[in-house]
Amino acid sequence: MNKKVIVITGASSGMGKDFALALLKEGHTVYGLARRLEKMDDLVKAGGMAIAMDITNESQVASAVNQILSEQEKIDVLINNAGYAVYGTVEEVPIEVARRQFEVNLFGLASITQKIIPGMRENKSGKIINISSMGGKMYTPMGAWYHATKHALEGWSDCLRVELIPFNVDVVIVEPGGIQTEFTNVFQEQLQGDAENGPYADALKKIIASTKEISENSQLSPPSVITNLIMKAVNSNRPKTRYVAGAFAKPLMFMRKYFGDRTFDKILMRQFQ
Repeated sequence: MNKKVIVITGASSGMGKDFALALLKEGHTVYGLARRLEKMDDLVKAGGMAIAMDITNESQVASAVNQILSEQEKIDVLINNAGYAVYGTVEEVPIEVARRQFEVNLFGLASITQKIIPGMRENKSGKIINISSMGGKMYTPMGAWYHATKHALEGWSDCLRVELIPFNVDVVIVEPGGIQTEFTNVFQEQLQGDAENGPYADALKKIIASTKEISENSQLSPPSVITNLIMKAVNSNRPKTRYVAGAFAKPLMFMRKYFGDRTFDKILMRQFQ
């Protein structure tokens, strides 16, 4: 196997950490980037490198990329995994909160990608793997801002893929479904809106209850199902442009594509009945 220099953002927990540990076992050189350096101790113990970096801080992003290039002289694979979800009604989510969602999920991702592209282009080799979501192809109640970032990432990735074809750089989109990570806890913390007295109180309470039930009943998939896709994409000479796996992903994406808007709306609204 061709050993690669791999950079993973959001590597302090969940899928990102799972990617890092699995790729280290294969003998790759792995750099984990995240704000919480102490959360990557196990990655370092496994033989990886960890760099503290806020994806929205331009100078930190530039410093991290420069450090890796000075130490390794190249980056073969970038896995853009950092991201989170803000849920709440369009009316009640403050614009500054929505803007932060885009800064992390799209603009921060774009910033580190811009800084890594030149080396890949010059080497005429590389892979950029963007962790999107089934939410980039569909929608769920109260998820307007999160879905907006993932829909944007899908289109952005498609354009980037075409731009980099002449330079033999692959752009891959991974679309996870429901995965057992910190996502559910962060979802509860990031949920915006007044669930007690606001105009959407009933709907907010029901989506909170629905999300909690899904998590507690183990209806979500382990991170390993996505890690398996990442391994395939990293090790393939000709990776797919898209990979899909995880709870609910394939059936919901199928229904969204073929059932039409009104029917899909009715399916989603069952959460509030």
